[in-house]
Amino acid sequence: MARLFHVSDLHFGREDQAAVRWFADLVQAEQPDAVICTGDLTMRARKAEFVAAAEWLKSLNVPVTVEPGNHDLPYFNPLARMLDPYRRYHIVEAAIERPLELPGVLIVPLKTTARFQFRNLSYGRVSHSGLKVALEMLANKPAGAVAIVACHHPLIRTGFVGHGDTRRGKDALALLAEAGADAVVSGHIHDAFDVLHEQSGRKVRLLGAGTLSERLRTTRPSFNELHVEDGQMEVVNRLMGG
Repeated sequence: MARLFHVSDLHFGREDQAAVRWFADLVQAEQPDAVICTGDLTMRARKAEFVAAAEWLKSLNVPVTVEPGNHDLPYFNPLARMLDPYRRYHIVEAAIERPLELPGVLIVPLKTTARFQFRNLSYGRVSHSGLKVALEMLANKPAGAVAIVACHHPLIRTGFVGHGDTRRGKDALALLAEAGADAVVSGHIHDAFDVLHEQSGRKVRLLGAGTLSERLRTTRPSFNELHVEDGQMEVVNRLMGG
């Protein structure tokens, strides 16, 4: 069995220190096979925030895979956002990411951040190139494996309010489902959700992690625990103090 912890929206710079300590202690005590982090490592993409996030993720001492969130692109420097928006993020990514070799599990990254768009920059967007890479990975999905797509923004609405739709998210979900995706894990909302969605004749599980930051919405800090075995996946939402 593969055991994964799915965490999101750390927002170093506005992290909840008790929450990040709670999560780290659980990782040390329970030793999951890997941690999936679906973005917003930082609050304002400052160098010090990335350094703090990287040090914390490295301290977990388990394999970690990360995706960028909208807060991980330069906020105060429009030129850097246009020309090299992922520079600091890629430095952190290179420092912490380790190859994931999980029998029976395929992790498929899908970037949903946008360096520029004619609407709120915090809203998600699926690029044609990013979707192409994800579909190519799904085409090589091992027989019997559970394919988990990891992105920051939910691809479709699951009942939340106050956030814009992810551009091309609905079409992307249809193509990903058709290609064999079994689940999509995301963040951004700061509240957990778990929805079984039927798409292209297949059932795809849509999972959102909470946040470990001070920027709470309706629930306490939380993360998702995923158990994958024999082509099946079970999910437990773990709330701080619960």
